[in-house]
Amino acid sequence: MIQRVRGTRDILPPESRLWANAEAQAQRVFGGFGYDEIRLPLVEATELFVRGVGEGTDIVAKEMYTFADRKGRSLTLRPEGTAGVARAYIEDGLAQWPQPVRLAYYGPMFRYEKMQAGRYRQFAQLGIELLGAATPEADMEILLVLHTYLESLGFEDLVILLNNLGDVEDRPRFVATLKAELEPFRGELCPDCQRRWEVNPLRLLDCKVPRCRQLMERTTPVAEVVSETAREHVAAVERGLERIGIPVRRAPRLVRGLDYYLRTVFEVVSPALGEDRVICGGGRYDRLISDLGGPQVPGVGFAIGEDRLLDVVPEAFRCRVLGQPLLAVLPVGSVATLDALRLARDLVQAGHRVQTEVTGRSLKAGLKWAGKLGASLALILGETEIASGVVSVRDLRRGLQEEVALTAAVARVGELLSAVDHEGERS
Repeated sequence: MIQRVRGTRDILPPESRLWANAEAQAQRVFGGFGYDEIRLPLVEATELFVRGVGEGTDIVAKEMYTFADRKGRSLTLRPEGTAGVARAYIEDGLAQWPQPVRLAYYGPMFRYEKMQAGRYRQFAQLGIELLGAATPEADMEILLVLHTYLESLGFEDLVILLNNLGDVEDRPRFVATLKAELEPFRGELCPDCQRRWEVNPLRLLDCKVPRCRQLMERTTPVAEVVSETAREHVAAVERGLERIGIPVRRAPRLVRGLDYYLRTVFEVVSPALGEDRVICGGGRYDRLISDLGGPQVPGVGFAIGEDRLLDVVPEAFRCRVLGQPLLAVLPVGSVATLDALRLARDLVQAGHRVQTEVTGRSLKAGLKWAGKLGASLALILGETEIASGVVSVRDLRRGLQEEVALTAAVARVGELLSAVDHEGERS
């Protein structure tokens, strides 16, 4: 038997309905704020991520799926979305559009990383990018969109962690301070941090090894070393978010795992998972587009890992999506099949979930099938019903049945389902 590749998974019904609804909700919220979808290639030139994400990052050093094509060109399955958006901004001439440009993306990413709960080698992300605005208000908008989306899913207990990484000019000063403070303990750092020490010292703060984390807690926070301009930028973001009712908490050693971030950087964690489990994150990246050969264009954005998001999505969202009633349409005899399909179409157009019996089962077998599906109502159409212009509607939960004019069936189904919902609320 051929099995799926390690690190991938099949998302089966009904779980796939949660994914579809979470994505539809993202499109509604993101689109409502003016973020239209960009559809990016799954595969890009490897150089895009080496230059954009950073050669010293774990993503580039250890986690990318990179291969040579038939002409020997190095290609990589995308490990994240922002670098691809920046490449598209340059290549497709988005600098000529009215600025700022607001873009959203949805889809699979690929990283060869350690398997653990909520983490897969093929995973999905939802993300937005705001390109062409350098103000604190742009950062506020990004976090407002994120907060609005998560609230729309029913989240109430999420924590937004915020830090200030300063500007590129602040980096050497901070790295010198960091190394000086850690030098007496350098031999205690893990092998990965030994490599980071030489290649990318800022990544030392991103280590999850307990001893390394203990050592990092003793170091001077990056926000205390940054310029006054960067300090005021992030402080303005915090003040603005407080005024619009979005709570944030400073995380002085938060750096994220990507080299392009400057000034504002943030993550969202859930107490349900513990604060080591990040649901989503993002930040400002004012040098990324120019580093890739484009104009000097500021940017800010975030990405949400769907796998982790749906692991902790509130139960109310799960119930709302998975609890949507199913209707079974049961034709009795081949004469009734076309009428049954037409009725099913009318029900679907009215917003209902429907399955139609199309295998030729008897009425008894059809009702048994509908029960196994968990259908709320069965709509029965036989020769007698068709001749009379009616449909028999059976409530499979209460065992009641009535005849309804075929032309009024859709409206009556809505009334019956509404009555069941009200009874459920009272109980």
